[in-house]
Amino acid sequence: MAASIEYVVRRHDLLDFCKRCMVKVGAPVDHAVSLAEVVADADSRGHYSHGLNRLRFYIKSYQFLSQKEHQEPTVVKESLATALVDGNNMLGPVVGRFCMNLAIRKARSTGVGLVSVYRSNHFGIAAHYSMMAMKEGFIGIALCNATPTVVPTRAKQGVFGTNPLSVAAPANNNDSFVLDMATSTVAFGKVEIKHRLGEPIPEGWAVDDNGQSTTDADTALKSRKLTPLGGMEHTSGYKGYGLAMMVEMFSSILSGSNSSPNVKHPNPQQETNLGQCFLAIDPGAFAPGFEDRMSQMIDHCRGLQPADGETEVLVAGDPERNHTAMCDKRGGIPYQESQIHYADDIAKEYGVDPMKRCQDSAVHD
Repeated sequence: MAASIEYVVRRHDLLDFCKRCMVKVGAPVDHAVSLAEVVADADSRGHYSHGLNRLRFYIKSYQFLSQKEHQEPTVVKESLATALVDGNNMLGPVVGRFCMNLAIRKARSTGVGLVSVYRSNHFGIAAHYSMMAMKEGFIGIALCNATPTVVPTRAKQGVFGTNPLSVAAPANNNDSFVLDMATSTVAFGKVEIKHRLGEPIPEGWAVDDNGQSTTDADTALKSRKLTPLGGMEHTSGYKGYGLAMMVEMFSSILSGSNSSPNVKHPNPQQETNLGQCFLAIDPGAFAPGFEDRMSQMIDHCRGLQPADGETEVLVAGDPERNHTAMCDKRGGIPYQESQIHYADDIAKEYGVDPMKRCQDSAVHD
């Protein structure tokens, strides 16, 4: 069997590398730090598709952004508990951090803070922002629209993005509930993996140009039409369709940003103009003992007898928590050799020092 080399990168080395790359193309240091933290959180939690893997995308996107006149997003309208924000076409993580911090400040005063934003960009994993509120003792919610790849039930055309949503809530003893999910059945990257392996995709992942379910990875790759969460109508895909539209309502319709059918990939001539929504809710404004009851529910679910063939029952956030604990135990985030080469190519392209890493072990395929 062939052996692939695995490397471990300490979190602060990953942060430093991402920051240096962004500063190299002109990003202010604090903006580069905001982006680097989102990247590090994604990989620490095991969501590699949205971490270091996205760095080149973020670099090139920044080079397209017309934000020379602004150093921060702008509050356009606000009340005690709400705000409408112009993201000024800045990096998504910069916009997201600004908006969630604003929602948290409002929640401290009124019990609830809701911030809607337009003219934003890709902001990484939604859980990064919901957890910002959770770390302050609040319930955090983050939603975002995206480029159209998801086909409504009974339709032929893609209308919605994967339209992610995240809800994070604190429990006792640093425990938590952290839901971070797309409203599509699957991410498009999983279709690409099946295509590279020459394997069929499961029934209900995607549809062809006629809106009919397909298991052919090549057809799905060409159509780029995913199903909403749940798959086809007979497996309740209309529920995912409803969730996708709900996210759209809170992110684009509420803010006046581009709706998903009109969202384009970043380019020099046209802004992406994504819409996002951030909420912070103070449990203390309601019945006392929220964390106790949250812990009771979490513990009850984890304590259920596993189904045959399973070892444990998890709650939302447990797989990510386990991955983070693994990274802590190993002293950093594990990366495959190909991912390290990807980072080295970026370093060479933009003239920055390579990311520091240590070789961890040889892993046999």
